[in-house]
Amino acid sequence: MKVVPSPTDVAPAPPVHVAVIMDGNGRWAKCRGLPRVAGHRQGAEAVRRIVTAAVDLGVSYLTLYGFSVENWKRPRSEVTDLMGLLRLYLRREIDELLAKGVRIRFIGQRGMLPPDIVGLIEEAENRTRHNTKLNLIVALSYGARQEITTAARALARDAVAGKLDPDAIDEAVFAHHLETADVPDPDLLIRTSGEKRISNFLLWQLAYTELVFIDALWPDFSRRDLEEAIHEFHRRERRYGAVG
Repeated sequence: MKVVPSPTDVAPAPPVHVAVIMDGNGRWAKCRGLPRVAGHRQGAEAVRRIVTAAVDLGVSYLTLYGFSVENWKRPRSEVTDLMGLLRLYLRREIDELLAKGVRIRFIGQRGMLPPDIVGLIEEAENRTRHNTKLNLIVALSYGARQEITTAARALARDAVAGKLDPDAIDEAVFAHHLETADVPDPDLLIRTSGEKRISNFLLWQLAYTELVFIDALWPDFSRRDLEEAIHEFHRRERRYGAVG
């Protein structure tokens, strides 16, 4: 006789969109007596693990906060090291992303990045644009306040030019002018290292996102940590302001 699984036997669907603030590379290196760049290198390895895990778990969108607008204020030597690691990642990993069916995209102020990195970004986006297994979105030179003010300026220019009735601007119109216009809002935000803030990341998009803060430093973040964060997400009741 065929046994029909009960509803409790069926694993819940993964969140469609998981966003991650990858925090703790510097502290990981410091507690081991290593230079900060060593923490960033291990952080890049954590990115590889989590991209693979997201594909395996059926996550559709994974957004990683890689480098903020404010990070340009860090010491020049550290920024140089980070840009070097980014070049290495873009050259080394694209073939692997292609093989896994991952589409990579970037948001943020590209004009602040070195021209050769912009070229590598455009090449990576172009080569992976037809992949559908996972949408990997990397925020580089990104700031949510800057994103929102840029959208507001675009709307204001359209209104002044007579292309847009100001009374027609609603949440949907505004969201369409953000860099994530065709991306669903995150269901789950994870921040590593024990810090409990969102640091100018996706301020508009996180309005109803479930937030999970974990103590693990980013270089130590594992598939199990991701699975536990998703398990915590499934324990939440998402009411969007209504009564459960």
